[in-house]
Amino acid sequence: MKYLVYLLLTLLPSLTFAQGLYDLNTVQTIEITFAESNWDQLLDAAYAADAGYIMAQSVTINGETFDSVGVKYKGNSSYNANQIKNPWHIELDTYKDHDYDGYTDIKLANGYNDPSFLRDVLGYQILRQYMDAPQANYANLYVNGDLIGLYSNTESISKKFVNSRFGSKSNAFFDCSPPDGAGPQTNDFPNLVYLGQDSTDYYDAYEMKSDIGWQELIDLCDTLANYLDEIEKILDVDRALWMLAYDNVIVNLDSYIGTFSQNYYLYRDDHGRFLPVVWDLNESFGVFSQTGTINLSNTTSKQQLTHLLHANDASWPLVQKLLSNPMYKRMYLAHFKTILLENFDNGTYYDTGLALQNIIDDAVQADGNKFFTYSNFISNLTSDISSGGPGGGRPGGGITTPGITSLMDGRNDYLLGLSDFTQTEPTISDITLSNASPVVDETITITASISDATAVYLGQRSESGAPFSRIEMFDDGAHNDGASNDGIYGVSVDISAAFIQYYIYAENDNIGKFSPQRAEHEYHTISATTSYPAAGDLVINELMASNDITIADQDGDFDDWIELYNNSSSTIDLEGYFLSDDADDLTQWAFPAGTEIEANAYLIVWADEDEDQSGLHADFKISASGESIYLVDPSGGIVDEVHFTEQTTDISYGRFPNGTGDFQMMSPTFNAENAVTTSTSSVIAKVVALKAYPNPVDDSFYLKINEEEQKERLVSVFSLSGTVFYQNTIFGNAHIDVSQWPSGMYIVRVEDAFLKMIVN
Repeated sequence: MKYLVYLLLTLLPSLTFAQGLYDLNTVQTIEITFAESNWDQLLDAAYAADAGYIMAQSVTINGETFDSVGVKYKGNSSYNANQIKNPWHIELDTYKDHDYDGYTDIKLANGYNDPSFLRDVLGYQILRQYMDAPQANYANLYVNGDLIGLYSNTESISKKFVNSRFGSKSNAFFDCSPPDGAGPQTNDFPNLVYLGQDSTDYYDAYEMKSDIGWQELIDLCDTLANYLDEIEKILDVDRALWMLAYDNVIVNLDSYIGTFSQNYYLYRDDHGRFLPVVWDLNESFGVFSQTGTINLSNTTSKQQLTHLLHANDASWPLVQKLLSNPMYKRMYLAHFKTILLENFDNGTYYDTGLALQNIIDDAVQADGNKFFTYSNFISNLTSDISSGGPGGGRPGGGITTPGITSLMDGRNDYLLGLSDFTQTEPTISDITLSNASPVVDETITITASISDATAVYLGQRSESGAPFSRIEMFDDGAHNDGASNDGIYGVSVDISAAFIQYYIYAENDNIGKFSPQRAEHEYHTISATTSYPAAGDLVINELMASNDITIADQDGDFDDWIELYNNSSSTIDLEGYFLSDDADDLTQWAFPAGTEIEANAYLIVWADEDEDQSGLHADFKISASGESIYLVDPSGGIVDEVHFTEQTTDISYGRFPNGTGDFQMMSPTFNAENAVTTSTSSVIAKVVALKAYPNPVDDSFYLKINEEEQKERLVSVFSLSGTVFYQNTIFGNAHIDVSQWPSGMYIVRVEDAFLKMIVN
């Protein structure tokens, strides 16, 4: 076995997503076509009856057209049957299996209370620095050829979203907004207040998106209320603190910290923790003014909103309970200050807002159905807009919308002047590993220079997405930290895996400090040495990109498949290995823990995007038109790769000789030794019987089709690389000239029958 010293530096939480639909620099074009001219009336009726989607004849996204698509109006206060520009939910796969860039749900918000057109997109740009959050940009929407207007285009918080970020999609999942909409019609809010063990008491406040989960939500509320010392087992506390700090910094009150305690999601990951995800930022930056306890009547009051809002309010237990824990409060203050310094104190948020404003300027001018004037759009980045607008804010009547910079510049100055943020904070520097390239199972020491701290901790994990465990660091001279009380803190770390992700947290009596500052969303990484198979021991041996009749999986599906082969005499553990068909995302699909391939044995992976099935099922399909497949080790190194052109149905592409040779087209040998025959009657599926002579051939050959039914049939002849040299429809037999063809092996196909030809 060969020893390598590499480690993948960017691991599963930092996934790569399709950029086309959410490219910030491009205003998307979405065109909906209805067969009916009264489409608006139909959508209004469906909305009123809560009837779900109606079928659009087609939806075209940036020139790519999908027929029979589900669409509906969405929204609460932003929807109105009397307005032209309503918010939309487009579901590409309601009636047919469509997707665009891998996305099936498209959420379009109409900017109802946002003269700037910036709040949704700018807000998510800031938020994604600190926690997993939707992608967002802009789209022009046309219906039956008419421009409806410019919308913010925000990634749906769906099962696809949680699967892409958190690695699963079938666990408890809640939309934490009242199913019937928040407002004076209900006092049931998703505030995580414990209401007892009867799940029906929670139905009016939360919408369950999973098959089961009410008891798990109740357990979260119960733990928050009564067992706070157990909260980290059921809630990602760090992520919750980031959410609370973020909402407060940008005065996002149509959120958990506002009157209705809504507009967030909770998903429970495979480690048993609920993960919050922020949603709906169109009324952020001070548009929504109701906190539930304090009346924010003007921009000044919003600038001076307390950073400890609801710290003593039992109706907001996520704030009250978490901030009652001294460590959590100091972590919250550290996150709060990081958001201020990284976005508002240095003015980068304004630069981002200005850039977005320039991107959409023409689209805003062209939007004849916008709720505010073009002048409002230009000025609201910096200046308040008094009254005007649709008058639909909560509560009713005209609203005053703060200018984003007039609010946030004043708020930044106010907050950074408070004693919680002016008192001395810890400093963390000179983080050092006793061995920067350790070997798995080695113990190393991590030290750091830290001042103004009363306690220091190392957070560490060896599995991406898993909870971090905290261990204390010491400056006592007994932890390889140098002399006692010299400002150098140390801790021993067992290198139990090929990578360790870690951060350092220091605190004093007033505030905490993280390194990196965006922890736990970002972290440092230790690369470890481990042993991997020698080059050529583990290979991609065979694949099929178009499987019609060759072999079915355990559920009877004829799907794409990839065969691996172990050339070595030892079993190879595939935990930490990946398969991918995307050179920009080599960690696309991870082999499950415990997957092994025995010596001189084969392993099949179905490439069918169906990970819910038992067995090995990758989350991608193979393109029959040609692409590349990569086998990647835990270090991020490419163990093997295969590049291929257009493939033929039920013909595989494999190595010959088996395990070591070059790739070529062949009769499939699923989970068995690859073989290439030159027989003139080698047939995979004997739907028709073929014979070719002479074979081998110099100048031309005769193709004879032995079948009782005489009819026209398509004949194709292609090389082992997939290049088509002959294609014609014939009746009976054919005489085919090969005098200009290169020497080599060719495959003749007639319907589902194949034979091999050799051209001299």
